[in-house]
Amino acid sequence: MKYILIALIFCSLFSCKTLQKTTTNLNSVKWISGSENCKENKDPLIQVVRYNENTFILRQNKCTNYEAPFLYLFLGDKKALLMDTGATEDSVKFPLYSTVKNIISQWEKNTKNSIDLIVAHTHAHGDHIAGDGQFKNKIRTEIVGLNVSDVSAYFDLKNWPLQNGQIDLGNRIVEIIPIPGHQLASIAVYDYATKILLSGDSFYPGRLYIRDWTANKLSMQRLVDFASAHKVSYFLGNHIEMTNTSGKDYSTGTTYQPAEHILPLTFKDLKELNNALKMAGNTPKYEVHNSFIISPK
Repeated sequence: MKYILIALIFCSLFSCKTLQKTTTNLNSVKWISGSENCKENKDPLIQVVRYNENTFILRQNKCTNYEAPFLYLFLGDKKALLMDTGATEDSVKFPLYSTVKNIISQWEKNTKNSIDLIVAHTHAHGDHIAGDGQFKNKIRTEIVGLNVSDVSAYFDLKNWPLQNGQIDLGNRIVEIIPIPGHQLASIAVYDYATKILLSGDSFYPGRLYIRDWTANKLSMQRLVDFASAHKVSYFLGNHIEMTNTSGKDYSTGTTYQPAEHILPLTFKDLKELNNALKMAGNTPKYEVHNSFIISPK
């Protein structure tokens, strides 16, 4: 309960009128990064960072799951969109529904508005869908399915993966960009309000596991083309696995990352990834770069 209260206290900041037009510099956020001894960890189970009054970023505590995925909550006038549900099903160890509900309830109180919640996913791997069960059978809540057919139908993605789709949250348009390669149903998400582009597990400061090399190459080119035509404030992925030393990552399973890379990557990084994939041609190639590692599976 104390962790939920911590999240609530933090989230309630957005009710303060002096903060409503401010945004958080995501290049300087200090994320909770676990502990050497998790039995002594006193960090909240979920860290909540308010980007602005309608946008929140959540990170799961590494001591509940070493993956420590990031989740994103966008609020419009009619609907809220939660991207991903983390790596832990247990609502005691990972009180995601309670945390998201409290953020939305506080927002509704301040805006005197009432909204529905959509729960969707950047892709269907277990560390991003484990919390889905916490949202099942909850009022005014719908969960988007995990298969390509489910995602395509919900977001009206015709001719997958070549055509994007959009959803209107109520004076807030979000674009859905299919980017299979890491996983069959992988998508990127572009929020026109904040210019944030979510790139899931396909592009983040860490090990970029590529399961379909050809599909991934085509997806990264489409992402570069999209970003070339749209202003992007931040490229945000689902994890941090790199250290703040160029080319050096934390080993899989690490529960303590005191010297993490920052969460955002840049358009320059994306072009670097795209060029490396093109240079490799049709032969999957492991490569270490300053801010990410290309890791074919």
